[in-house]
Amino acid sequence: MTDGLLNLLVDKALRRTAPTRAEALALLSGTQPLIDVVAAGSRVRHEFFGARVKLNTIVNMKSGLCPEDCGYCSQRMGSASGVLKYSWITPEQAARVAGQAIAGGAKRVCLVASGRGPGERDLTRIEHTIAAITADHPQTEICVCLGLLGEGQAERLAAAGAHAYSHNLNTSEARYADICSTHTFDDRVDTVLRASAAGLSPCSGAIFGMGESDEDIVDLAFALLKLDPDSVPVNFLIPFDGTPLAGQWELTPDRCLRILALFRFFFPDVEVRLAGGRELHLRGLQPLALHLANSIFLGDYLTSEGQPGADDRQMITDAGFTIEGAQEQTLPPARHDLVAVRKRGAGTDLPANA
Repeated sequence: MTDGLLNLLVDKALRRTAPTRAEALALLSGTQPLIDVVAAGSRVRHEFFGARVKLNTIVNMKSGLCPEDCGYCSQRMGSASGVLKYSWITPEQAARVAGQAIAGGAKRVCLVASGRGPGERDLTRIEHTIAAITADHPQTEICVCLGLLGEGQAERLAAAGAHAYSHNLNTSEARYADICSTHTFDDRVDTVLRASAAGLSPCSGAIFGMGESDEDIVDLAFALLKLDPDSVPVNFLIPFDGTPLAGQWELTPDRCLRILALFRFFFPDVEVRLAGGRELHLRGLQPLALHLANSIFLGDYLTSEGQPGADDRQMITDAGFTIEGAQEQTLPPARHDLVAVRKRGAGTDLPANA
């Protein structure tokens, strides 16, 4: 039966057909041996992406002081996380941080700013930043993540040279109000649709480890499928002190890998990106995740530090993969010691960890 389910999921994925709800729930149930699940997902990943791993990097243009109350976020209204707080960095500063990551193999640069959504001056800043980065790195993909988009804003970003817009759904519609009260699930869906309509490549994924059920995960996968994203970031909660989810340490490496496998079956030919929290929750099993995800973030995240870029590149090579575009354990009760607040890169005088 185990082989039957996994073989069925592989066959359907190779035909770009999504799992049924029952199949998806069976995969998440944990009854199949983990190594078999990873091997099945790997067949799909290699069919569409070979041994390539795409590297992406984040430039946090503006950190903290967000008016939204997303329970998972260290930048949320009222956060006591102690993360870096600064207003907009200059386009030149952003281009310098981006250039360091590009030199380290990053193919996509994600320009991110905290806030509900961009204003006129914010869009102008991003336009200038895109120009500053692409002046020296014209082939670099620029992804923008500024929150909720209003009328005409996606079109303006596209005209400025942005390649993609990122806006995660984060969790299922049924429980969205449990993690945020200042905007809705529908608001997020609307922004992804606006970006797609303007010709921006839609990037939308989720955060796991926030108390969601298997049913929530599957609901979210189907909701994302309707949006037809080109890239799907899979984040694992970093439970910062000072946020409502600070004590939420429920993920294991096994759980993370099964979730990644599920998303590979749902999105066989889409960029599935291993994103925030991978170091904390996958730990020594990160290389296995590369057999499911074909894309990772390089270096640091928005407000937490990632492992050194050199370690990422070594991990990729050691696992038998190549960097795209570069020539051609249940958790202990507390793991707060593993959360390192970012103190380098954008908004500081220290070099980025890339």
